[in-house]
Amino acid sequence: MKSRRYKQDGFTLIEIMVVILILGLLATIVVQSLRGAADKAKKTKAMADLAEIKTALDRYYLDNGYYPTGDQGLNALVSPPTNGRVPANYENGGYIERLPQDPWGTAYFYQSDGNSYVLKSLGPDGVESADDIDVSQAQ
Repeated sequence: MKSRRYKQDGFTLIEIMVVILILGLLATIVVQSLRGAADKAKKTKAMADLAEIKTALDRYYLDNGYYPTGDQGLNALVSPPTNGRVPANYENGGYIERLPQDPWGTAYFYQSDGNSYVLKSLGPDGVESADDIDVSQAQ
């Protein structure tokens, strides 16, 4: 009598579950590293925006002898202010083409008395805290 041996084709349930578990772990690792990269990119963009605004503020100061006041805000870098101290030597075309928003969708925080200023991004939480990116100027 011939013995019958069945040829096994395919994978067992345990083998499939092990492969799915390994793929899940790899996917988790990849997602975590991408999340960290996105956060780092947002902070880098905020720092670049703040550096651009800081340069525009310094140019405004060199032309006029004072910074835009808190009431005039950063819009004084885009178009000449009409309230408060009106600059006599305003650069034709403004000091910055447009005001960027921070990567988290809010406006950059600016406060000034004309002699010094506070300029920062409030970070991902949108409130003053330890994660703020601050490039303030004090004299």
